[in-house]
Amino acid sequence: MLSAEQWWGIIGAYGAEVWPAQAIFFVVAAALVLFLIFKPGKVATALMKLYFVLAFGWNGTVFFMILGKELVGNYFFGSLFIFVAILLAVDLFRGRIQFRHPEAQWQKYLTLALVLIVFSYPLFGLVFGHYFPRVLILGTFPCPTTALALLLLTTALPHVNRIIYIILLFWAIPFPPLIQIPKYGVYEDSIMLIVGIYSLIMVVRHWKNDAIGRRVEEKR
Repeated sequence: MLSAEQWWGIIGAYGAEVWPAQAIFFVVAAALVLFLIFKPGKVATALMKLYFVLAFGWNGTVFFMILGKELVGNYFFGSLFIFVAILLAVDLFRGRIQFRHPEAQWQKYLTLALVLIVFSYPLFGLVFGHYFPRVLILGTFPCPTTALALLLLTTALPHVNRIIYIILLFWAIPFPPLIQIPKYGVYEDSIMLIVGIYSLIMVVRHWKNDAIGRRVEEKR
């Protein structure tokens, strides 16, 4: 297991090597989310999914397999993210996943608040003393990218790819409290953990409602 100093050293080297990719991915994500908020629909959804295809593909190859070779489980986790990118690419043509505004007012405001918090990942990092190039930025780092993807997927429930959802939950929930925070001091990953727990609650809620609906139909 890497020490915290070694882990942050890898993160810093990666951040310096890929700059200015972080800025490009971040700005594009912000523009697409705004487009999704003000002009929701098939075009906005398709562009957002294309972004995630590129982002997860980047994280799987560049972050894990090329520049993060010293990270524990890099090939396994890299393969998972590449698999997510492939599944999202397939859905670009199938069109099953459609991001939309949540119907419930509380969910709409909560989703918006969590989106803003996810985009604030770098600010939280700075508060905890993680300066450039050790700043985790949406698009080029797996944790904030996973957080945003999960958050948007909750707006597409129940029409989501369960494999994608489960893989992202697998990354979002157990790793922050078990590894990232206690071993490496990545306190900003609390954001991903919160989003992961919220996403888990929402998918269980939808599955439960679907089960109730099926029972009602069977009784008729």
